Amino acid sequence: MMNLAINDHRLAKSGSQNAALRDYDSVRRAIAFISEHWRTQPTIEAMADAASVTPDELHHLFRRWAGLTPKAFMQALTLDHAKGLLRDSASVLDAALDSGLSGPGRLHDLFVTHEAMSPGEWKNGGAGMTLRYGFHPSPFGTAIVIASGRGLAGLAFADPGEEQSALADMQRRWPRATYVEDRDGTSALAQRIFDTNLWRPDQPLRVVLIGTDFEVRVWETLLKIPMGRAVCYSDIATKIQSPKASRAVGAAVGKNPLSFVVPCHRALGKGGQLTGYHWGITRKQAMLGWEAGQVGMH
Repeated sequence: MMNLAINDHRLAKSGSQNAALRDYDSVRRAIAFISEHWRTQPTIEAMADAASVTPDELHHLFRRWAGLTPKAFMQALTLDHAKGLLRDSASVLDAALDSGLSGPGRLHDLFVTHEAMSPGEWKNGGAGMTLRYGFHPSPFGTAIVIASGRGLAGLAFADPGEEQSALADMQRRWPRATYVEDRDGTSALAQRIFDTNLWRPDQPLRVVLIGTDFEVRVWETLLKIPMGRAVCYSDIATKIQSPKASRAVGAAVGKNPLSFVVPCHRALGKGGQLTGYHWGITRKQAMLGWEAGQVGMH
């Protein structure tokens, strides 16, 4: 009876995971349509048609996925909303430094504690390291979770059919490491990242940052941006005392190996433009809209 119960649980869990991926596929199509047509304020019928669902299904889908109505999500994709996220961009970083993880602005955040690999470990391309990886469903499509013995080392995303190329992209960052597929071993990390009920300051997620000193400083600054806010590349450059290095900051943001966890999606252009994102602009829009729901935008 116990084995049967365990099997039933696994089947139910597998079904819910497949449902999560189907949800994101519909959301992705709706976002792509909204991002092209938000200026004309399309009807929910038009959005639903683009996502190949009924208006009622789309309404329930967005409420379940992001806690927002489709209309509220459309508002979250507007340039006005992006400009609002950037309000007092520079002082947001100052306030984050002052308040730390216990500040009121962190109530909805994924709590992270981090360390950087040594320059030697980075330069040798991961030689001697064993990295475990697994493919997992997430609110933003298939997630590739990569773990070292010291914590989460990589997080990437892939659209259907692109899983292996996304994995290869991550493996090029540590070309001399040994990779072992371990879906069961990385599932707890995936749950910790994407289940908001597990976001607790007393149980922070351990991550390892792998990059140059400059890149690590940029990524550490990204970790200070509260959910529901955003900052400009130029303000990040100023914060790390390289005020003329906005372009280099943009390059470092693009190399972030821990998508979502190190929130590079919260870095925007000076005027609120949703500039390039390594895992696709649609996914960046999805993350910002999803976060709007988490912080209570209605």
